[in-house]
Amino acid sequence: MKNQIFTGPYYYGMKDLDVFKKTFIDENRGKPLFLIRFENISHIEINPFLDLLRGEFYSCLDLEDISFGFHYYEKKGILLMGIAPLFEWNIEKFPNIENSVGKFQQECIRTKIAVFHFGVSRTQSNFISTSDEIFEELFKSSEKNLNDNLVRWSWTYYNKANTYISGSVHEAMIQPTVIYNPKTKIYSVKGGEVFVGGGAYFGYKDLINDIPNDQDINRIELLILEKLIIACDGAPGLLKFNISPQSLIDTFSSKEKVDKLNKLIRNKNLLTENVRFELVEKPYDDSQHSLKDVCQAFYDHGMSFAADDFGVKSQSHQIVLDLGIMIKEFKLDPISFKFKIEEDQIKFLDNLAFIDYCKRLADNREAVITAEAVEDFDTLRFLMEHQIYQFQANILFGKMPVSDYRRDFELLQTIPEDVVKEVLNDKILSEKQKQHGNVFRVALEAGLI
Repeated sequence: MKNQIFTGPYYYGMKDLDVFKKTFIDENRGKPLFLIRFENISHIEINPFLDLLRGEFYSCLDLEDISFGFHYYEKKGILLMGIAPLFEWNIEKFPNIENSVGKFQQECIRTKIAVFHFGVSRTQSNFISTSDEIFEELFKSSEKNLNDNLVRWSWTYYNKANTYISGSVHEAMIQPTVIYNPKTKIYSVKGGEVFVGGGAYFGYKDLINDIPNDQDINRIELLILEKLIIACDGAPGLLKFNISPQSLIDTFSSKEKVDKLNKLIRNKNLLTENVRFELVEKPYDDSQHSLKDVCQAFYDHGMSFAADDFGVKSQSHQIVLDLGIMIKEFKLDPISFKFKIEEDQIKFLDNLAFIDYCKRLADNREAVITAEAVEDFDTLRFLMEHQIYQFQANILFGKMPVSDYRRDFELLQTIPEDVVKEVLNDKILSEKQKQHGNVFRVALEAGLI
């Protein structure tokens, strides 16, 4: 493989930036990208320096699965080197590019072959952003990191995060949404909320801890959203994805990007009417672009929205009023139904009034109400007595790999009420349910199904 370096088209885009962007960015969609910026190159001409990069530096990387190319700003004396995997780098073998360039620089100085300054930037060549946007981010970041210190050479946290986002499709989790039918007395899984996790990371917070503070969190949200959609390839049922209103506004204010996401969803064998965005409870500024207009573009493709963490103290009421019939689900915050009537009569009455208010909002929009984080059978029964029949809670199902959800979906369409009641009321079975978070599996192993 390494001998190909001396015969392949490694000068693509050397003098044509558009060709460089196309070959380096557009042809590597979904992969991690590195851009190395070389400046103040001295003691060597540019062509011999390129030979050094194609030879000695390439050997430092110790990788066969690699593609790269160059672009040279002759007037500014800036050489750009783009690096991406030919196929896929896994977490364990992800290259430490900064360290490799740092060692290469030291060796060049020691042997008096060349002197240069460098800056390394890295990002994802994602599906929604344009090649110009991705290149601009890489270019600015490489300039910022120019003359970086030795400590950063060994820093691989974002390498891991970047690899997770672009890596194996199975690394995503889903918590099923369960619907109870009071006429048939049957529970069934109709979809679920998709989360980060299942491999390199336990959850979203762990992943965010591996993202440098100077990264654009809105862009990270977009990368995660793409990652989760790709992980759901062919998954059945209604799939729900978290996104903040501000990220939605900043990322999808142009219809072109909404259309790109729609295309990605369809390419992953998903129906747009089975995709729902949960708007998380965060403040946002839509003075530049209207949240309603952005959401309308998604709604026109068949996608819908949910108001997340909707409760008596929720800040989501304005979103609900703004989006109108585009809101098809209210995720009921536990604060709205967790209480003990004998301890707080006023709170009990307030919550009853709020539940009634939610039902009217839902009826006006032909929307559903989903109770989150129900922790005990008495609360489950209370909610059903007040015509709340949809749940996303560990008492029934915790998070499971998307692959397991896809495999078991048909089996989860019919779970009798008496079976669920027996699992939740039996001391031994309820403890197993707390551990496994899968009422169907617990019932199956107990011989109840």
